[in-house]
Amino acid sequence: MQQAVPRAPNGRSFRIHPARPDDVADLQRLVRALADYERLTAICTSSEVDLADALFGPHPACEALIARLDAESQDCAGFALFFHTYSTFLGRRSLWLEDLFVEPAHRGGGIGRALLVALAALARERGCGRFEWAVLDWNASAIAFYESLGAKVLRDWRFVRVTGEALDRLASGAATS
Repeated sequence: MQQAVPRAPNGRSFRIHPARPDDVADLQRLVRALADYERLTAICTSSEVDLADALFGPHPACEALIARLDAESQDCAGFALFFHTYSTFLGRRSLWLEDLFVEPAHRGGGIGRALLVALAALARERGCGRFEWAVLDWNASAIAFYESLGAKVLRDWRFVRVTGEALDRLASGAATS
């Protein structure tokens, strides 16, 4: 799937395609830029090797779409990394968007919207019951953008996460304080 998009308001055109192994360095650079934007660089420990294995290893954990400027350009402007989950209530797979990022210089040109449209189409094509993702509560511009596309922010739900030593303790069955 490669999606050509007409000229964006900033005068540049772009294309979206599934990530290939030779895209990993660009994807990792964008992951680092996303971590910086979200003020989470301290916990961004992934490497190109980790990402390559997750996308193209013997047991792929995720997929990605990448947006490149102009038809012939190799300039990378954004990406979306996603994977399937399962809804027991719907009895169907769901598509989970883990990360969406467009370089600040290329925002407002339709790239983010085009990535979301491509993912929604993929979710429909694969028979998914829903397409969902998370957004940081302080990112008002992203929330407004998602809502303008018809997405609903589920304000009553909270993520639960266990990592590091807490994960080790839980996995061992050890008591927690």
